[in-house]
Amino acid sequence: MELYQLRYFLAAAEAGNFTRAAARCHISQPSLSLQIIHLERELGHKLFHRLGRRVVPTEAGQVFLERARDILSKVEDASKELKDSPTLERHIKVGTVPTIAPYLLPPVLEHCRKLHPNLLVHTHEDFRPDLMRGVIEGDLDLAIVPQPVKDPRVSTEVLFTEPLLLVVSRSHPLAIKPAITARDLADESFVLLGHSSTLAMEIERFCGDHHFAPQLGHRCSQVATVKALVALGQGISILPQIAHRPEDKKTLVYRKLTGHVPIREVVIVRHWQRYQTKGAELFLKVLRASVAGLTAMGEVKGRSVVKS
Repeated sequence: MELYQLRYFLAAAEAGNFTRAAARCHISQPSLSLQIIHLERELGHKLFHRLGRRVVPTEAGQVFLERARDILSKVEDASKELKDSPTLERHIKVGTVPTIAPYLLPPVLEHCRKLHPNLLVHTHEDFRPDLMRGVIEGDLDLAIVPQPVKDPRVSTEVLFTEPLLLVVSRSHPLAIKPAITARDLADESFVLLGHSSTLAMEIERFCGDHHFAPQLGHRCSQVATVKALVALGQGISILPQIAHRPEDKKTLVYRKLTGHVPIREVVIVRHWQRYQTKGAELFLKVLRASVAGLTAMGEVKGRSVVKS
């Protein structure tokens, strides 16, 4: 049984004539008559007395008429409620990695609060494999992660690219060295994030490309801890440019490496089959505008490429 069949039945009962009912429903009279016949066969009862050109509901038709009106009224009410609700589809779950979350999300969330007070954004900070799993299994509307992302079940939109910078304490000899190459880091002790961190893997890959393995001094779970240990002279590290904060200048020095500068590309990840809610659209609009602001200040390089 389909809703359009109920609408045809209701129109016929109110019009008392199949031709007028068909005109009201914008279909041909034979098509409407055929759907009424299908409905009668499904219910096992005649719904109308055919009295020449007039049709009158049978006793079964009268019972079904009240039910049909109630069903269609509830469907219409539900449709209106969905359209009129100021908060429906305004809930969104966003995941991002620890090297992005504290630097990108706070201003985005603040702008969302001011521009879209009914938009409720729930954030989840985790490493890329778990965030990818959340997107694929439907627990997250989207995730903001570094490349590479190669799962065919998701689509990616490049959000920005940025260099990875050497970070040392202000008293470290590399802080004043005129030019620093990757080989200058071979004998240094590194402060890195955990094994699950995409940044740690990228640093290890970069060092491997220059024929040395980073000497591990400390493993941390937060960028703030990495910075604190580097500031104390416990080692050096490599961090994304977005992590460079104005207050760091008191204790840390950020330097670009000469030669092949490591970079990372940050993307928005969504399940390619997931319906994009109004909340997701609003959040993405604010997110892209915030990245455009960072690009204008030279903190990152924005990209508008979409790929899957």
